Amino acid sequence: MIRTFSIAEIIDFIAFPSSFFLLPSSFFLLPSSFFLLPSSFFLLIMSLKTSQIIIISLAGLSTAIGVAWATIQSGSMEVSNPPVTESPVSDPKTIPESPAIKSQKSEPQPATNSAVKFSVIPETSKPKVEPMVVTPPDSGCQISMAVVNDSNPPLNVRSHPRVTDSKIVGSLKNNTFVSVVAEQNGWLQITDPVAGWIAKNRTESSCPNIKQQINFLPGGDEAIVKGRIIGGGSHSYIIRAAKGQTMTVRNRKNVFPQILTPDGKLLTGEPYQDNQTEWTGKMPVTGNYTFQLDSNFRGYEYEFYVRVR
Repeated sequence: MIRTFSIAEIIDFIAFPSSFFLLPSSFFLLPSSFFLLPSSFFLLIMSLKTSQIIIISLAGLSTAIGVAWATIQSGSMEVSNPPVTESPVSDPKTIPESPAIKSQKSEPQPATNSAVKFSVIPETSKPKVEPMVVTPPDSGCQISMAVVNDSNPPLNVRSHPRVTDSKIVGSLKNNTFVSVVAEQNGWLQITDPVAGWIAKNRTESSCPNIKQQINFLPGGDEAIVKGRIIGGGSHSYIIRAAKGQTMTVRNRKNVFPQILTPDGKLLTGEPYQDNQTEWTGKMPVTGNYTFQLDSNFRGYEYEFYVRVR
């Protein structure tokens, strides 16, 4: 015997309470309009047979159970696999940036060229080489004249080249020129103005005749020649220069030297004329050039500057 159901029972059967299936409330929070079906829908149900209504109801029930089961499974998966939250350390947004990084981000960097760049090293000026100072020797030669220069004048002239057992035969004032004929153990034998012996260290003297080479310092091209001729004599200084080089000579005392070419010809510095102060000229040939200073009587001091470039 097939039992018949009323329309009210069918509606109650379909609309099961949500607590019966323990379904999430979100599943049943459907718009109220879903259940407010039009009256035509109920009229259709009333026109159906009892067996058809039961079949429809069972189909709806199975569908509702399937949806509920799927919803439950979905909720259990969310609970078993909670979302992974990033730790503050791994989150790049939470890491404080250093000022250097911020400045790098805020300031645009210029584009780099992949080509090799060669840095230009500025040329450094070479240190100036001082002029070579050249002076004549005052020993190792035969002295012909000297001048008295005693710190406690007058200078005694003795009969023998020693202090003891020696008579004082005369005395000389400072700046007195004496003619020298011999030298022995630091004593000078003089003939004029008084014959006898005087201490050499109480006098000034020079080699009467010298010939000396001028050599520049490494990297240099300048020299200063200075000395003194005491009495008669000739001082010559040799310098080598190439053809076409420019020589400059400046007088720094009272006497300008004569400049002789390698073959002995006078290039400049006429003797017995007004002294020159400076001369510049190109060298006509390559060879040794001579600066010559001559004295016929008392002598003199000299000093001159030379440059060859």
